[in-house]
Amino acid sequence: MSDTIIVFSDARLLDPATGRDGPATLIVQHGKIIEVAFERQFHTELGADFEIIDCDGHCLAPGLIDIRVKTGEPGAEPKETLKSASLAAAAGGVTTIVVQPDTDPAVDDPAMIDFIQRRGAALNLVNVRAAGAATKALDGQRMAEIGLMDEAGALYFTDGDKVIVNSRTLQRVMSYAAAFNALIACRPSDPWLTEGAVAASGELATRLGLSGSPAIAERIGLERDLALVEQTGARFLVDQISTEGALETLARARAKGLEVAVSVSINHLCFNEVDIGDYRTFYRLDPPLRSETDRQALIEAVREGLIDVITSAHAPAPAEDKRRPFAEAAPGAVGLETLLSAALTLHHEDGLDLLDVLRPLTQGPAALLGLDAGVLAEGAPADLVLFDPGAPVIVDADRLRSKSKNSPFDGRRLQGQVIGTWVGGRKVF
Repeated sequence: MSDTIIVFSDARLLDPATGRDGPATLIVQHGKIIEVAFERQFHTELGADFEIIDCDGHCLAPGLIDIRVKTGEPGAEPKETLKSASLAAAAGGVTTIVVQPDTDPAVDDPAMIDFIQRRGAALNLVNVRAAGAATKALDGQRMAEIGLMDEAGALYFTDGDKVIVNSRTLQRVMSYAAAFNALIACRPSDPWLTEGAVAASGELATRLGLSGSPAIAERIGLERDLALVEQTGARFLVDQISTEGALETLARARAKGLEVAVSVSINHLCFNEVDIGDYRTFYRLDPPLRSETDRQALIEAVREGLIDVITSAHAPAPAEDKRRPFAEAAPGAVGLETLLSAALTLHHEDGLDLLDVLRPLTQGPAALLGLDAGVLAEGAPADLVLFDPGAPVIVDADRLRSKSKNSPFDGRRLQGQVIGTWVGGRKVF
């Protein structure tokens, strides 16, 4: 690691963990932050070997942490590899990604956790971590080797898009995980109400002849999950909440003292059910896009600090899987490279403070997963993103670094350009 001191001068420092927002100089050496000076003068002796990066008044923030990233590696590399996902992350200001376990084979044992993390480290781009499967082969029946995967470095445990339908299995998973304080994440959904659904229930889905997923299905699923959390004492993450009713259920649970975290995808903050328009499959998502009332409720929850994590919900799918009839198209969208600029719409269009937008992208996921990241303080890793929040961006899906180009933001005009990304003091974009 280089001894060179890097001085980030004339920066607007944005640090949600400390609430700081203002002009500052940040100094990095050996991959760590060694000084944050909000005064004009800093105390570090620069010596002869140093580099100055003039931030020109632009925003310098902790690198983004995306805890829900699908790749195709291993098993479906044409969709996405760890390398292509890491390149997309770096271009989007994301310095840590947590890879989902629904690969082939599934990430359901410590050897697979080790493979993902070694492969990510060898790429020497962004920090690559893994989530382990909650059940073997994601079958929803047999508990996976959670304890051994936890020792191997898995950050949390989930069956991804699959709901663990068997309540006894989920109870066992939660009880076992609670014994060593491991985090369990589940998608809240009643599978009987959502079977075959491809859109949100309502007038639009009916008019388009699409099978609908009622909002109440999310609330019913969440009620069950929270009852098991209360009974087992497990640490729990509600994965990709999408409805106002589920937010109300969550608020009641927290009022009872349950320590439950919640994530939302950037897609559900930026789009609503109308965006599927005339069967536009790039907006075919799981959970489906909801009503504008639901979207506004989610935005307000971010504003009020009720949302712990915003994710890209990065789910690559090649063109042949998307260019099909809507009901047959693969669900999901790529989002690593557009995550920051898309999130900044909450600032530009909805009036959220920049710190409130960045908190669930940085400090929130870091605190949830126990990561030494997400803060700009002495001794913290120099995982940084420099961006111009007002710079116009026109998304061109064909130019995205992801191997798959299924972006619902294609052609959309956004504001917020990533200028540079550093991981451990190394410039990766």
